[in-house]
Amino acid sequence: MVQVFIPSQLTSYTDGASRLLAAGASIEQVLDDLDRRFPGLKFRVIDEQDRIRRHMRIFRNGDRAQDIRLPVSEADEVLIFGALSGG
Repeated sequence: MVQVFIPSQLTSYTDGASRLLAAGASIEQVLDDLDRRFPGLKFRVIDEQDRIRRHMRIFRNGDRAQDIRLPVSEADEVLIFGALSGG
């Protein structure tokens, strides 16, 4: 299982959990596993073309992921962040 860190703005979808374990061999599969358990979570992170939304960031072991097909292993950590904006 991959450890996934959930940003505070999405914990309403995860029953308040900010750390979860998920199964999958890629970020996409990990998000699919989370979405089965927490419906609506993946849509908040990934758009209709299976791209990471502009205001979201995903990191695997501290390196920014550009593609959800990026492979992961059980030793990996996946961090999801909501980008901040202001003016």
